Amino acid sequence: MRFMKLLVATLAVCSAICMAPQTLTAQQAMNNDAVIKLVKAGLSEDLIISTINSQPGTYDTSTDGLIALKKAGVSDKVVGAIVTKGFAPAPAPVAASGRPQGIDEIGVYLKDKNGAWVAMLPEIVNFKTGGFLKTLATDGIVKGDVNGRIVGVKAKQSATLPASFAVYLPEGVEISEYQLLRLRPNSDSREFRSVTGGVAHTSGGATRDAVEFQAEKLAPRVYQITIQTSLGKGEYGLLPPGAVGSSNLGSNGKIYTVSITE
Repeated sequence: MRFMKLLVATLAVCSAICMAPQTLTAQQAMNNDAVIKLVKAGLSEDLIISTINSQPGTYDTSTDGLIALKKAGVSDKVVGAIVTKGFAPAPAPVAASGRPQGIDEIGVYLKDKNGAWVAMLPEIVNFKTGGFLKTLATDGIVKGDVNGRIVGVKAKQSATLPASFAVYLPEGVEISEYQLLRLRPNSDSREFRSVTGGVAHTSGGATRDAVEFQAEKLAPRVYQITIQTSLGKGEYGLLPPGAVGSSNLGSNGKIYTVSITE
């Protein structure tokens, strides 16, 4: 009999331990009703907002949902925190490999409006080295200059600011070898002037269309490059190293392009 009592007590303790994470999760889940309860309990605005920002939750930010919050005495400041939290994109999931989900092959990816990484298809760019395309000949010839022309006035893929690329690098390649370029629309094409091999020249003309960037490491050989809001809308391209196939008068390569609409 004593053994049976001990067994029952042990099972009860184990059951309580197993249920604890579930109870904790239930307590942590935030929604409109939970916020109203916190307000009615007399908690300060700052504490409620801190709770909204720090805990996962699902909020009703529809017109009716916001009106119900206001009628329940929720302040505008707290309602604003709920709206911000409700519209914040979920963080990109990470795959078992350690790379962000969706980045599974070497290449370039663009983050969509939902925060997911979408593989980009490159466009063909025609290069001219040692001289300038007619529409770009304004600064004189500098040895090593690269002049690129891409057919069409807009990229097929678009994004809004701030826009982010993710680059999954091949073995032995550094992110600093890539060039972020502002493309100049022409009547039937986009054009740019840069330098060979990603090596900066002292000439302003050689790097006229190059945009400086900071790369954030997301995983081994995976880096994020963000086109910041301050750069403004327009046509942009990410030029991989080795894109210029020849040092002769002309050659074809690839560039990853995006049209920033706003």
